Amino acid sequence: MSLIERTQLSESELRWRCDPKIFPFETTAQIEITDSLVGQETARDALTFGIECLAYGQNVYVRGPRGTGRITMVRQLLKQLRPTTKKKRDRCYVNNFSKPDRPRLITLPPGKANAFRKCILELAAFIVTELRKLLDSEPLVSQREAVRERVQSVARKISDPLENNLTQSGLSLVSIPQGPMTATVIFPLVEGEPVPPDQLKLLISQGKAPPESLQHFEAELPKFQKELDRVSREVAMVFRAGKKEIDGLKQQSARTLLGELTSQILQDYPQPAVAEFVDEVIKDVVEFRLTVDEENETDLRELYGVNIVLTHTDDEYATIVEEVVPNIVNLLGTVDPTWGAEQQPTSDYRGIKSGALLNADAGYLVLDIEDLLSEPGAYRSVMRTLRTRRLEIVPPEIGWMRPNVVVQPEPIDVEVRVILVGDVETYYQLDEVDPDFQELFKVLADFDDELFRDESSLQQYASVIARLAKAESLPPFHKSAVAAIAEHGARIAARNQRLTAKFGRVADIAREAAFLTTKDGSPHVLDTHVSSVIRRTKQRASLPSRKFEEYVESGTIRVATTGYEVGQINGLAVIQAGPLTYGFPARITSTIGPGTAGLINIEGQAQMSGAIHSKGFHILGGLLRQLLQTDHPLSFSASLAFEQTYGGIDGDSASGAEMVCLLSALTGVPIRQSFAMTGAIDQLGHIQAIGGVNEKIEGFFDVCSHFELTGEQGVVIPRANAGDLMLRADVVTACRDKKFQVHAVETIQEALELFTGIPAGQSSSGRYAVGTLLSIAVQRAHDFWQKTLAAPHTMTQIATADTHPPRSTRPPTEIIQADGQES
Repeated sequence: MSLIERTQLSESELRWRCDPKIFPFETTAQIEITDSLVGQETARDALTFGIECLAYGQNVYVRGPRGTGRITMVRQLLKQLRPTTKKKRDRCYVNNFSKPDRPRLITLPPGKANAFRKCILELAAFIVTELRKLLDSEPLVSQREAVRERVQSVARKISDPLENNLTQSGLSLVSIPQGPMTATVIFPLVEGEPVPPDQLKLLISQGKAPPESLQHFEAELPKFQKELDRVSREVAMVFRAGKKEIDGLKQQSARTLLGELTSQILQDYPQPAVAEFVDEVIKDVVEFRLTVDEENETDLRELYGVNIVLTHTDDEYATIVEEVVPNIVNLLGTVDPTWGAEQQPTSDYRGIKSGALLNADAGYLVLDIEDLLSEPGAYRSVMRTLRTRRLEIVPPEIGWMRPNVVVQPEPIDVEVRVILVGDVETYYQLDEVDPDFQELFKVLADFDDELFRDESSLQQYASVIARLAKAESLPPFHKSAVAAIAEHGARIAARNQRLTAKFGRVADIAREAAFLTTKDGSPHVLDTHVSSVIRRTKQRASLPSRKFEEYVESGTIRVATTGYEVGQINGLAVIQAGPLTYGFPARITSTIGPGTAGLINIEGQAQMSGAIHSKGFHILGGLLRQLLQTDHPLSFSASLAFEQTYGGIDGDSASGAEMVCLLSALTGVPIRQSFAMTGAIDQLGHIQAIGGVNEKIEGFFDVCSHFELTGEQGVVIPRANAGDLMLRADVVTACRDKKFQVHAVETIQEALELFTGIPAGQSSSGRYAVGTLLSIAVQRAHDFWQKTLAAPHTMTQIATADTHPPRSTRPPTEIIQADGQES
């Protein structure tokens, strides 16, 4: 068997077919929808451990690409495992009478907060409506009246001697109001009635009182004023002592009444914080509320109220919270301001609101790491709470974010299991820069973006589609449509025996297929609908590909698909259009002559070569030394270039084609232009796997189809990629009809023979059989060396041109990917 026959792939190797008969149903409507999880066993086991193991630091990072079902598995596992806890607690905030800017936290057993608040509201209502009535009832009033009478009796005993002396002297004590106070003064008596001194003067002027009465008053007043001051002080002291005694009786009565009323509260809620709060309420009532006018009284229902920030039912199931907007307020909670009569914001215990970290106490909090990191301060707040196990609703360092918040609630001891959902890059960044992350997120649930292609994975595809159809009221999918979607999943994965696990893309295909089904009135989604969707999806993003084809057809871009040329070969590259990849041929040329410049990478010289492409180019030199083991230095100047490419280029999948092109230029042997090649090489001549193999084959096939398929055209790929093929149906048909070829090679020698038709030659000692391509190459290298020695002063003495090529400075979107990987 010739090499071209031995390397050519058969129709069955070009595309895997999913037989619809593998599915035990006609349509997905017959599939019983369950919450069972298939695939991602490693991730599922890790996530299960992270959910069930409550040891410190066993928080979970769910790592993987979007669309692989990360969040779906988290939700389903939490639902299936139904984790339980005995650490649920209700949380309340109340007024802190000694420190109003530091509201007091009260922690209660689950389900008790509402009952506690009701008890406190009843207490406040009693204080407002009933307490004064009880204090003004018998026998309490009698006790206070007895004290008042005794005080009056003592006061009279003190003041009576003075009053008697004043009467005998024609004077009298009179009490007059002076603002909020009452003053006792001495007035003269006129006809037995006290008269103010000014009025006495008026009476004298009118002849109604003798002039000597004023003289008598002025003479006697100083004698009695000193005595009056002494008596007033003593009487005031008696009244103050009496008032204090009456207030003490009233306070003691109130304390006794409130103590009896609150005893049941303290018995039902034996927490120390409750006792402290009740004591402060009683103290506030006794000291400040008994003497306040009802019109000016504070609303005690607000002053003594209870703000419940977290309450639970009394079941044992752990709380599960998924926060989709993880900013600081939603995570930590907040303190809402209230607006006073002067429209000035104030805040107190009543404005405290809980956040996701408190709501998930003794439970689970699910967060998207990308959303978390996008919110200022949110990530650090979560990490501090996990590290300290204490939640600060208003951390001091973020006060600038809440200028109206003037209270600092007591911190809350919390236990939260956080499940972060994120990608690979973010995980490694956090692991490198944040020591807390390493200590707090010790469980890694790694999601692969591929599934092994077996019957269970295919059934999982069917289950995913059935669940989607039911959830979104889509038409049922026929098993042929499921098979077609599975085949496209294999195409997306582009790896041997693999299916993509990016179910987001699978779901998008299914939704659009259902849309087409609805448009044509079919009762079921069929494989034809799926095929139409795949074609439409590719067509919508095909502008770059169509532009390239137009340039090729018009001759603007030169691509040869027939004949032979020296130093020219069709390489293959890809471009990205969102999630889609398009392949196209790229003409590679090489020239060579005597000299000492070595290999020149023109893209590298022009600063258009990425690091991977430059590495692949340097490997050419190592392989050339391996193949041409001469007894003299290799003395020539050779250049390689991707023609008519004006953006950056990266990837090493063209290095195999570059080697074939270089040896063609070195030997002068023409290579067939009807073939294109993709594949990376190593320094020993092995052709290594690359990415985007399907798109590259199809890109060259499309160009050949525009010029006419002759049956001589084809693509050479690495043997390692043969199992990855999922080519379009028209490409497979053309290969079956002998109009196109796909060859898989393992070594550069096989590739050289396919392109030149001349055996490359095999040798372990550096000597090749006469007539082989590599023997010609050795002879030409010898000739170049001799020419270089013959004219040493005419050769430009320069070092290898791209020993340290710079990375491309162009935007990533302009970089052509020669190996199908994202730049």
